[in-house]
Parts: sequence; structure tokens; C-alpha cells
Amino acid sequence: MSKAKHPALKAGVASGANTAATAALAACPCPEPEMSRIPETPTEDDERDFLAITSTRLTTEEERRIATPAEVLPRQERVLAVHWHPEFVPMPLIRQRIEATFPCCGQSLIIPTQHNEITTYGEYSGVEVDCYSAGFNQKVQLLLHFRAERKDRAGVLESMLAHTARYRARQLFDFLEVLTGRDEARLSAVAADTGAAEETILFARIHARKLSALLEKHQDDIPVDMLKNKLVRGFLDAQRPRYGDRLVTRVQAFAQSVKLRVKAGFPMRYFYRASEVIEEARGMGAGVVIPHPEQFWPILLADYDVDGYEVWNPQSQRYTEFLIDTLARKNRKGWNDRRQLVFMGDDTHMSEKLRNPDQGSDKVRREIGVQPAWDELGIRKRLLASGMDRACVIREYTERLNA
Repeated sequence: MSKAKHPALKAGVASGANTAATAALAACPCPEPEMSRIPETPTEDDERDFLAITSTRLTTEEERRIATPAEVLPRQERVLAVHWHPEFVPMPLIRQRIEATFPCCGQSLIIPTQHNEITTYGEYSGVEVDCYSAGFNQKVQLLLHFRAERKDRAGVLESMLAHTARYRARQLFDFLEVLTGRDEARLSAVAADTGAAEETILFARIHARKLSALLEKHQDDIPVDMLKNKLVRGFLDAQRPRYGDRLVTRVQAFAQSVKLRVKAGFPMRYFYRASEVIEEARGMGAGVVIPHPEQFWPILLADYDVDGYEVWNPQSQRYTEFLIDTLARKNRKGWNDRRQLVFMGDDTHMSEKLRNPDQGSDKVRREIGVQPAWDELGIRKRLLASGMDRACVIREYTERLNA
């Protein structure tokens, strides 16, 4: 991973409460540390923690953990994985993990989809693009997939992605702007919505200011890929040994509510339009898939030129059967020039397996190519009725990408 000074560093370092966050904030009335004794400027411990959570180097133990899967699935002979994020984990280690997970794989289509950055696995490259749908005034995401040798035709797309990545990184600094108290109005609004204790807010503010100071100090050395909202979560988690799980968990819940408020108000006008991204992708022979339709369901009505929709992933499971039926109806009525395919995405983020202290969390448990919904009885019946299964989707989408 290349390192560079990110333009957003120079710029300055959802309405309503989240139910789970509110519940967490109300729980655990444990004794708080004396806030006046918490250093307000970064300490040596803070510096060490910051360098650890922004490092892209893997230890020998971390390499072993990546290469060794948590579960081996010898009975799964087909692997469709077109929505996952390698992040800073080396691709050879990821390949070892995939091959060890599916030792009897006979048919596969495996394509990485880093956020706003093209990455390659074998014969194929991919990317998940943040963009804007003017039709319903909302940010959406698109998965683009193409043969690796076509990357030399992706100059315009790469420029679009670079712009999007720079703009998207601004959200971290907006997040810190609120959490540090420089945007007192939004911070007060979240505090009122969540009922956060004064000590919780003060602890969050102190550590957000420390993190902002460390970002400014190390701006020349921070890998661009590290400039994400999860940096706040990682820095707060690093405080657990000093201040305890109960306090930090409450602060994390408050910070999550702040993040949702910032995301809800993040301006869309500097994202490229979805139609512009699709046009550029099609021009270089890329396939296009819409992920997270549970979040972006109106996009089903937009008639974009896409190859299909993701009907299931670990955070979008509520409407799977409905979405399968909807695509089947669209295909029967011939609403699109090509058949709309059903996709499922594991949405695995590989760094979660290294830095997340809760090894039992949902994000840690995700695995590339593991999408159990394909084998659920009710979903299988609907897939068969629509003339699709994992094998035919792999075959048909591969043919499109190779055309």
C-alpha cells in the first residue's frame, strides 16, 4: 500500500438516535475515571496505539491467522465471491485462505471490490464505487467487475475513483469535527437524542482531539487507505486496557450515533452520478452489480444498465425472497436488455480479522465466498423458480465479463 499525504488532512483535522446505541448508553452505570486526570494531549501510549492501528504491516502471527481459515467447507464446490474487501491484507495470503476454505472447489468467480480502488485477484479486477443517484437523492454503491487486462483502459475510471476516495475521506474529518466539539450544535443534538452522560461526551471529545492531533502530526506517513471512520473506533478500542470495557463501550455507542448523524448530513453533490459511473464501466467492458438493495431499494425502479442485484449479504437479509421474486418478474416482462442475475455478497473486510478486539463479532465472522442463503430451503425454491442458482450465475456472469 502506497503512502501519501492525503489532501483531506490539509483541510482540517442520522438524524435521531440509533436504538442499539441508546440502549448501550443507558446500560452499565459503572464508576467513571476522574476525567480531570485524563491527559488532553497525546501520550506515548496514544502514539503507540495510533501507529499500531494505522500500520499496514502484518506480524507473523497475523499472517498465519489470515492464511488459516476458521472453517473448512469441503462440500462447497462452487464459489461466487464478487463483493469483498482485501483492504491492506496481501492477496497471496487471501488466496491461501480461500483455497484452504474450499479444498474441493470446481467452479468459481472470485473478484475483490475495494472501496474506490481497483484491485485484482487472478484474471479479474473489481471495485466498489460510492456514487450518487439523482433519481432519489441518495448515495448508492456499485460493484464493477472486469477482466484484469482491461485495466489499461480504466484511466478515466481511475481518475473518477481517486476523486471519490479523496472526497469520501472527508467524512472522517467531519466526524472528528463533531466529536471534538468544534461543531457544538451537532454534538449537542446527538447528546440530547442519546441521553449521553457528560463524562461519556467528555471522554469522546478528549480522545477525538488526541486522534486529530496525531493525524496532523503523522500526515506524511499515514496510508491513504487508513483514513476511514473506523479509525475512531480503533483508537477508542485501544483505550480499553486503561479505562475498561464498560466505559469505552458506552463511548463507542455515542460515537456511533455521531457518525450516523454525520453520514446523514454528508453532501452528495461531489460524488459522480451512478449513471456516469455505469457509462464509463460499460465503455471498458465491465459488469455492474448493485449491492445492498435493502438500503437502496428505490434503485430497483431506476432501470439502470446493470447485470444484477445483490439480494443477500450479512447486513441485508430482510428482503431476500422478495428481491428474488422482483428480479424474476422483471426478467419475465423483459424490462431489461439482458437477464438480471441474482447475486449474494459476503461483504468480508479482511482487516476485521486482525484488529477487531471482539473476535466473535459479525464482521469478523464473515468469510469470502460463504453465503449460506444459497442453501436455505425457501430461497432455493425461489431461485429454482426464477431459473437461477449459484452455478448458472457464475457461468453466465463469467461469460459476460469475458465477452
